Amino acid sequence: MKLYTKISIGLAGGAVVGVTVNLIAASTGATFGVDVVRAIEPFGLGWIRLIQMVVVPLVIASLVVGAASLGDLRTVGRVGGKTVAYYLITTSIAVSIGLILSNVIKPGRGLSDEARQGLGAAYGGQADGTIELAQQTPSIVDLLLNMIPRNPIAAAANTEMLPLILFSILFGVAATTIREDRRRAIMGVFEGVNDIAIQLINWIMLLAPYAVFAMIAAVTARFGFEILQSLMWYTGTVVVGLLLHAFGTFSLILRFVARVNPFEFFRRVRNPQLLGFSTSSSSATLPVTMRTAEENLGVSNKIASFVLPLGATVNMDGTALYQGVAVMFIAQVFGIDLSIGAQLTVVLTATLASIGAAGVPSAGIITLTIVLTQAGVPATGIALILGVDRILDMLRTAVNITGDLTGATVIAQTEGEKLDLSRKIGDRG
Repeated sequence: MKLYTKISIGLAGGAVVGVTVNLIAASTGATFGVDVVRAIEPFGLGWIRLIQMVVVPLVIASLVVGAASLGDLRTVGRVGGKTVAYYLITTSIAVSIGLILSNVIKPGRGLSDEARQGLGAAYGGQADGTIELAQQTPSIVDLLLNMIPRNPIAAAANTEMLPLILFSILFGVAATTIREDRRRAIMGVFEGVNDIAIQLINWIMLLAPYAVFAMIAAVTARFGFEILQSLMWYTGTVVVGLLLHAFGTFSLILRFVARVNPFEFFRRVRNPQLLGFSTSSSSATLPVTMRTAEENLGVSNKIASFVLPLGATVNMDGTALYQGVAVMFIAQVFGIDLSIGAQLTVVLTATLASIGAAGVPSAGIITLTIVLTQAGVPATGIALILGVDRILDMLRTAVNITGDLTGATVIAQTEGEKLDLSRKIGDRG
């Protein structure tokens, strides 16, 4: 049975169990089912930790090998420039889609005063904690300085991905300038580490269906139907925007820039999409994303190992789109009319904030606080949307990963690689 089918069964089964527990608890007040679901949740969290355990060695090894394979610094700069430009453009488009939909649908107009007060009371404390975290985020200058690691080993230990990425790229480029015998020796070590990390991922993925079942069951059991009903228009606007960006923007890019069949592309990237949805983490899904790009899309290792780790850290299309909708929703609830100029500021701020998201915990909701403050909208308004943030986080992560894979496909094509999406999909799951 293919990995996609196994994960789909786990996801569907977990959703059914979670919804059943939620209904029983809501109607009878019983806690036994909820306790059972919470008891199996650590299995899913442990599985995510297993994947995260492999991410740092995989990123270091793949980036060093990838940068060394690209050759001199000019080639690295060309590919890096294309990658960053692609990520910035698609992120800006995503925010714009969110703002346009919010202006048309006006999701904040449908929230009653009673629902607003209830959500504020339920999530006000969590909102205050998020605002406090957001106030600790570094400035743009500090963010750029923090990309330069004073101690690469410490950066790896603390999972600080941006400085780790910069060091690995520079290390790989520098390796191309040393004597051939020594270069082969050091590259052999990193290639071996990369192969071992991939083998570990293959083993870990055997547990994927059961881990996905545990995580989805826990999320849906906790997910209150009343909250979803109160935020129906907001949730619907975000979901429509994410679908438009995933199947509209990316399909056009794939068809007219990468020159590949979008339908075949989406069929081949279902595994990382489902895992991203389940884990809500682009970094945790990165090993599977890289394997999918190479085996299912035909992207070369040197492109995949360079573009995808960078994308998992800085490319947040889904997050940026959600921030655009959230800002407009909260502004509409508070009766604040944002001018065209203010909305353009939201586009710029959300795009830049998404790049710096990797430097702070709880990236999406915290960077949203920064965008709200910049737009002059009360940051305490995030209490209104925290109730449904978990399910939307799952959806936007899947879109983020789709954007990463689309980017790898585009960069590979512009670098002269001939991608053949008609060949048989490699099934190692």
